[in-house]
Amino acid sequence: MIEFINFYLVPGLALGSIYALGAIGISMIFGILRFAHFAHGDVMTLGAYATLTAVWALGLHPLLALPVGIAFAILAALLVDRVFYKPLRELPTIYTVIASFGVALIFRSSVQLIWGSQNEVFIRGVQKPLVVFDLFRVSLLHVESIAIIVLSAIALHYFLSRTRTGRSMRSTWIIGASLAAVAGVLSGLDTNIHPNLGWNLILPMFAAAILGGIGKPMGALLGGMVIALVEELSSYPWITDEPLINPSYKTATAFFIMVVLLIFRPQGLLRGRLF
Repeated sequence: MIEFINFYLVPGLALGSIYALGAIGISMIFGILRFAHFAHGDVMTLGAYATLTAVWALGLHPLLALPVGIAFAILAALLVDRVFYKPLRELPTIYTVIASFGVALIFRSSVQLIWGSQNEVFIRGVQKPLVVFDLFRVSLLHVESIAIIVLSAIALHYFLSRTRTGRSMRSTWIIGASLAAVAGVLSGLDTNIHPNLGWNLILPMFAAAILGGIGKPMGALLGGMVIALVEELSSYPWITDEPLINPSYKTATAFFIMVVLLIFRPQGLLRGRLF
C-alpha cells in the first residue's frame, strides 16, 4: 500500500495536475473561440524557458520566478491572437486550426534559436524526498503540483463564476497562457526543459479537455486527473508481481479509456460542447 501511494498514486496526481493546467486553456479556447489551439503546448514551452531565464538572471527558485514566465506566455498568446488569428476569424475554423500549427512551429523554432536545443534543468542535483511518518516518501515537487492545481481550480472557479470578464476573449487567452506557463514549469521541474516539452504533452492535454467536456474548465481538470491516473496505475502490479501493462504502453491505455468513454458519452464527463 505504501509503495502504491509513493510511486503510483502521488506521481499520478502530480502528472494529472500538469495535464489539467494545460487542458483548461485548451478547453476554454475551444469553448469560447471555437478552434483547437495546437500551439498551446508551445506556449507552455515559452513560459518554461522565460522562467528559466529569470532563474539564471535573478537566482530565484523556479516557482518564485514563475511570474516572469506567466507574463511572457501571456504576451506571446495575445500577440499571436492579434497578428495571426484575428484576421482569420471570419473564415472557416479550419484556417485558424492550420494557422495554430504554424504558430507552434514558430514558437518552437524561436525557442531553439534563442535558448538552443539542448536539455536544461531548473535545479541541479538530487532533490531529497519528503518523509512523512517514516512511511511516505514523496517528491516535494509532486506536493507542490497538487497544491497548485487545487489553488488554481478554486481561483478559476471564482473568476469564471463571479466576474463579468471571466468569459471574454482576452481573459481566455490570459488564463490559458498563465496556466500553460505554470504547467510548463512544473513539467520542467519534474524532468527537464527542452524545445519539445509542450509539444510532447499536447495530445494528453487535448485528450483531457475532450474527456472532461469541451468548454468546461473543471471538466478539463477532471479529465487531466483521469488520463494521468490511468497512465500511472495501469503499470501497477495489480494481479501478479509484474506490471499489469508494460509502462511503455501506459499512454495508449489512457487514450483507450478516453475513446471508450466518449463512445458512450461523447459530450464528456461534464457534458461539454460537441464538435
